[in-house]
Amino acid sequence: MASTAAVMERERLTAEMAFPPAVVAAGGGASCKPGAEPRSIVIKIRRRLPDFARSVNLKYVKLGLLSAGFPMPPSPSWVVMFALAAAAAYGLFDVAALYAVDLVGCAAWLCAAALLVAVWYARRPRPVYLVEFACYKPDGDEHEISKDGFLEMTESTGFFNGEAVAFQTKITRRSGLGDRTYLPPGIQARPPRLSMAEARAEAEAVMFGCLDKLFAATGVDPSRDVGILIVNCSLFNPTPSLASMVVNRYRMREDVKSFNLGGMGCSAGLIAVDLARDLLQANAGALAVVVSTENITLNWYFGNDRSMLLSNCIFRMGGAAALLSSRGGDARRAKYRLLHTVRTHKGAADGCFGSVYQREDERGRVGVSLARELMAVAGDALKTNITTLGPLVLPLAEQLKFLRSLVLRRVLRRGARRPYIPDFRRAFEHFCVHAGGRAVLEEVQRSLGLGDGDMEASKCALHRFGNTSSSSLWYELAYAEAKGRVRRGHRVWQIGFGSGFKCNSAVWRALRDVPPVSSGAGDGEEERRRVSCNPWVDSVESYPPKAYI
Repeated sequence: MASTAAVMERERLTAEMAFPPAVVAAGGGASCKPGAEPRSIVIKIRRRLPDFARSVNLKYVKLGLLSAGFPMPPSPSWVVMFALAAAAAYGLFDVAALYAVDLVGCAAWLCAAALLVAVWYARRPRPVYLVEFACYKPDGDEHEISKDGFLEMTESTGFFNGEAVAFQTKITRRSGLGDRTYLPPGIQARPPRLSMAEARAEAEAVMFGCLDKLFAATGVDPSRDVGILIVNCSLFNPTPSLASMVVNRYRMREDVKSFNLGGMGCSAGLIAVDLARDLLQANAGALAVVVSTENITLNWYFGNDRSMLLSNCIFRMGGAAALLSSRGGDARRAKYRLLHTVRTHKGAADGCFGSVYQREDERGRVGVSLARELMAVAGDALKTNITTLGPLVLPLAEQLKFLRSLVLRRVLRRGARRPYIPDFRRAFEHFCVHAGGRAVLEEVQRSLGLGDGDMEASKCALHRFGNTSSSSLWYELAYAEAKGRVRRGHRVWQIGFGSGFKCNSAVWRALRDVPPVSSGAGDGEEERRRVSCNPWVDSVESYPPKAYI
């Protein structure tokens, strides 16, 4: 999904289809004349997200309503409790024997109802809190690379022909990336050092860099306190796994529940959060650590296929780690509470499944290919996801407007009326859209009717750090925090796209005000540790750029 910034520009695609002249003249209804010279027509297709206002699938509206609990049929436990309470009330006020009250029977019924209420309370879903998160940023100028430096490096390798170099130059200039992104040393070396050792070194630098800051800021002892560990990285899956590398580094407990998610694309970070939530519900009192990253060293493409070159121009080095908890005591120190996760998977359709595909080119070089239809695929997945999410988060007034629009179109058959697209700015104060590329962000902004301020965090994260895959959402949330914009009660919407094809959402509510950060760290060791988790500490004052990328 990442590299769509350039591939999905707004030029038009053309496809030529040959028809006999008689067919062209008669609109396809005439018969073909023998020996007639075929003619062609040109079909123009615009590369952009679909207009969500043109079609709404009611199936996903119903799914969202069921997820929201309205109108959801009562659960068996509630039915039993209601029946018991009704029986107790009937025994207490029996119309046939108004003055013959069976106190013992009523007490028994009420005790049974109270017991069921207590059981339901004990088994209810526990709140899941985001205590703290940390994003990776190398120390100083280490691993830093500018756009000109990237293009010079690309040309000096000698692997690319003139057309491939020109194509990468064009994409890089339009990508929305700035001059302070990061690439691992194995890629920047002349010649490149592409080895398992270099890939492991990159993974260790990113993961341990995030985790060291996270554990220092939260005071968590990883060898004793962490009960759940989830690591997601799509393209680098060594043995032992990345999760095992973390366990080994921090000498974690032998009963730690570790998971390693691979091949799930740029939206895997939210999949990991969803998995952590379920595990925390099943393991009361546990702490979960989620590490989201991508590895570049062994996945740099050195061929000339344009569909595979895009990732070179957009992907950069990065990662994030988050500490999640379901312990009630952590609510006082946590930053956010997880409200909803909505996952959409379009992999059942072949076109969606193959839109982001790792394969070999004609010379056997491995790369990730992005299909021309990727923007349409992403738009369809996004439409499904937000249609399901809407009933969970939108104010009642917005849902009623949307319902009225559907009734006018579907029941009263007023087809000329455009469906009402809810204003999601009334549901969220902060938007974190996966920084897959400049064109992707612009199209999402247009489709959802968001303002420049709503997209500032996503665009600035792309400019400062590039596409860091699944961790980009955390760089964006860190930007909002660094600016001091997160206040208690604010709602945050994270939207991730990934191969498969997937679109996932997570909704958080801020539990407290998050103070801004600056290059001059605050007083006290605790404040310095908090600030160290935020990757914007040395650059937030220069964002957004005057030219606004």
